[in-house]
Amino acid sequence: MGAPRTLTLGLPKGRLLAALAPRWVAAGGAPEALDTSDRRLLREAVVAGVPVRVLLLKPDDVPTYVEHGAADAGVCGRDVVLERGCELFVPWDLGLGRCRMVVAGPEGATPSGSRPLRVATKYPRIAAAHFAAKGVAVECIYVQGSVETAPGVGLSDVIVDLVETGETLRQNALRELETVLVTTAVVVVNRAAMKLQRGALGALGRCLAAPEP
Repeated sequence: MGAPRTLTLGLPKGRLLAALAPRWVAAGGAPEALDTSDRRLLREAVVAGVPVRVLLLKPDDVPTYVEHGAADAGVCGRDVVLERGCELFVPWDLGLGRCRMVVAGPEGATPSGSRPLRVATKYPRIAAAHFAAKGVAVECIYVQGSVETAPGVGLSDVIVDLVETGETLRQNALRELETVLVTTAVVVVNRAAMKLQRGALGALGRCLAAPEP
């Protein structure tokens, strides 16, 4: 029997990578493989006895790499998977990076006249589905960042965005109107890899999903 095949794992740069690091080390992964001071975006490691090639990616790009087979598996927020509508397995919830996606707006935010509710958001797919389920007509306006300014300058009536404490909303005279979903980091797996590398992926996924000692 030959050596196990190296798995390619897409990991998100940023806060989620830092949150994942203790579990990575607890599973036997070398800390330097996740060292953010190293500018290399491809690293080699062994985690849970599985040889791994690590790709450090922008969080929004992780599902794309996995869906198209450039990575066997990856870690990203559940919100990213839902927004992209990717055809992926999501076998493990890591419970990391917990935050809420909410509808927020000024007090008494409503559309003027008979037009649809204008919603500024980075998550138009999720927002549209949420309001459609409520029977509310909306116009989703894609905004990449600083979405909290949109209602104040007349771009939108409300926003749909991720929050942790809600402090940024409060400082921009917005309040939470309703929760759309709660999101955490999940492991996403390519469908072909799930069939061909189930054992190695299972060992890796279970270790990353287990809270560190």
